[in-house]
Amino acid sequence: MTTTGKQIFSTLDADGTLTVEVAESTFPDPKPSQVLVRMEAAPINPSDLALLFGPADLENAEFSPGKIVAKMPEPFASGAKGRHGQRLPVGNEGAGTVVAAGDSDAAQALMGQRVACVPGNAFSEYALAEAAMCLPLGDVSSEDGASAFVNPMTALGFVETAKMEGQKAIVHLAAASNLGQMLNKICLEDGIELVNIVRKQEQVDLLKGLGAKYVVNSSDDDYMKQLRSAIDETDAFFGFDPIGGGNNVDTVFKAMEQVAVSKMTEYSRYGSNQEKKMYVYGRLDLGPTILTPSYGFGFTYAGWLLTPFLAKAGMETVVRMRTRVLQNLKTTFASSYKARVNLEEMLTKENALDYRAMRTGEKYLVTP
Repeated sequence: MTTTGKQIFSTLDADGTLTVEVAESTFPDPKPSQVLVRMEAAPINPSDLALLFGPADLENAEFSPGKIVAKMPEPFASGAKGRHGQRLPVGNEGAGTVVAAGDSDAAQALMGQRVACVPGNAFSEYALAEAAMCLPLGDVSSEDGASAFVNPMTALGFVETAKMEGQKAIVHLAAASNLGQMLNKICLEDGIELVNIVRKQEQVDLLKGLGAKYVVNSSDDDYMKQLRSAIDETDAFFGFDPIGGGNNVDTVFKAMEQVAVSKMTEYSRYGSNQEKKMYVYGRLDLGPTILTPSYGFGFTYAGWLLTPFLAKAGMETVVRMRTRVLQNLKTTFASSYKARVNLEEMLTKENALDYRAMRTGEKYLVTP
């Protein structure tokens, strides 16, 4: 028996036309290892926006009920050649109730339960998901469980990565986000020093209120002094960057090097031997990443993505992380939302421009 429901699709044509629309879809019966989830809540994460809109020109797009038609600028249109003509579902994660299950024991055990899942098409009334990747929520609501995967597992992944690489302190940019608040709580629980970088005083106050010891405001005149002091006190020569573009990481590397050089007993024309490493895990700024020759060659700027990390970490670590998330969904891993929208409301101009701006602390929740 097939199930029908509304779903959001994103299609990019070869001429650069991007169409995002709500359409009726048919969902087949689950395979043995799958469940069919009636979706009740799904967050709009930055990783969703990359596929949903990318850098398309929404300001000048055509908006009609349940549909957006926009132009994708170059070089992004031709750079996404691999998806030209493909009608792609959107929405990495969400939560809802299992209404049908495959024949496997794992799938059957979830029948009728409320679960968090990562189906890849969560902006939909229904979604097929692998039973092994579903997290039973028990008495936790779908809204509380909707963001149980991407942000919590990413924040935990940062701390696990730091431990694997022998680091005892982390620098984090755009640190007042939902993910940043989770990371702050995890670091406090695990005894990892965390240097939080934000750009507004109210974000400083927010994180301080959550117990953060080191919060640096990049808008302050003495930003570099604050940053150097925090790095000096924590030995944080390792961190994570969700911004990508601009000179944010360049500034962090400069501060790290200045701290390292200040501790040297002899001058070296090559700078310090201190290893400095920053992982980029997002693209809040689509502009070029600026790195200047001001901190020697002892630095690494690398990419970090959740799925490859989980594959590398191994099942034992992943199970431990998932268990920790489930046990602390209403505390350490709680998410907050600015607004709740249904599928059609998600594609109005006002809402699309608002959540596409990806402002800190202003996440939207989709309630299909």
